[in-house]
Amino acid sequence: MSDVAAPGAVTALSATWRRVSIVTRRRVPPAMRRQAMFAFLCVVWGTTWLGMKVGIAVVPPGLFAGLRWTCAGLALFAWQLSQGHRPFLPRRLILRMVVVSLLLISFSQVIQLYGLRHITAGLAAVISSALTPIALLGFSAALGQERFTLRQAAAIGVGVVGIFVLFGPKAFTGELQLAEVAGAAGVVVATLLYSFGSVQIRPMMRSVPPVDMAWMTNMIGGGLLLVGALLFEPGAWTAMRFDWGASAWIAWLYLLIPGSLLSTVIYFLLVRDWGASRVGTYAFVSPVIAVVVGAIWFGEHVELADVVGMGLMLAAAGIVLRR
Repeated sequence: MSDVAAPGAVTALSATWRRVSIVTRRRVPPAMRRQAMFAFLCVVWGTTWLGMKVGIAVVPPGLFAGLRWTCAGLALFAWQLSQGHRPFLPRRLILRMVVVSLLLISFSQVIQLYGLRHITAGLAAVISSALTPIALLGFSAALGQERFTLRQAAAIGVGVVGIFVLFGPKAFTGELQLAEVAGAAGVVVATLLYSFGSVQIRPMMRSVPPVDMAWMTNMIGGGLLLVGALLFEPGAWTAMRFDWGASAWIAWLYLLIPGSLLSTVIYFLLVRDWGASRVGTYAFVSPVIAVVVGAIWFGEHVELADVVGMGLMLAAAGIVLRR
């Protein structure tokens, strides 16, 4: 696309997006919009484990994630500017924004990806899916954002049982080596960091809109991760030749566009409107999506225990979401 055509394309896209947004706001009730966004989030984040596993087999994890999140932040920032929006961050929130970006992106992503190098995607899904709702609810209650209720506790219990029925026997097959234990610990730490950062962003969105929150955390967290990878990560400069191969590039683009650009904004919007623990039930739905996709596209066998586990996880999500 030429330099002359590019601005015209952006203008046309912006006009189309505004028309679609106006029609959507008029015709679709807010509750239904949020439910649709939640469903999209579950589908996308239910299929990103495979993309991460494919990408980090070729590209150093820190560089792979740093480029992804930095590009996502820059793209969202450019989009906001094209809409005539001039973002503003109060000075009192600058330091907090940096800390949250480190928690959500820099630290959690690199620790998670290095952990994923040493364990199966199934085991990583068990740990992340089981721990995410518990951590989000625990941090939200500790910081006074939400009340801990028996209904939430019951939902988490049902969901965790469902996760282990679905993934447990397969994920824990075989004897765990020291590297696998370290990898699992990495996923635990990454999940806790991400959950704590997610709870921290809700009060910040009283002053910062969700889209601005998304591009700022993506750009700051991704940028710091990218710089750190180029300075300290073995093989990072070699990988900057970008001769990754088709599979790694497809995985990276999938993680970038639906996995980062769209899903991050949706996640922040839902955290603002629903609260972190309610949105965290995506961790009960996403693994079900992954199993269904595997069965349909890759012919993976689904057993009765799998069906029971998925049913329990969806029931847990329904308990929390139905208010």
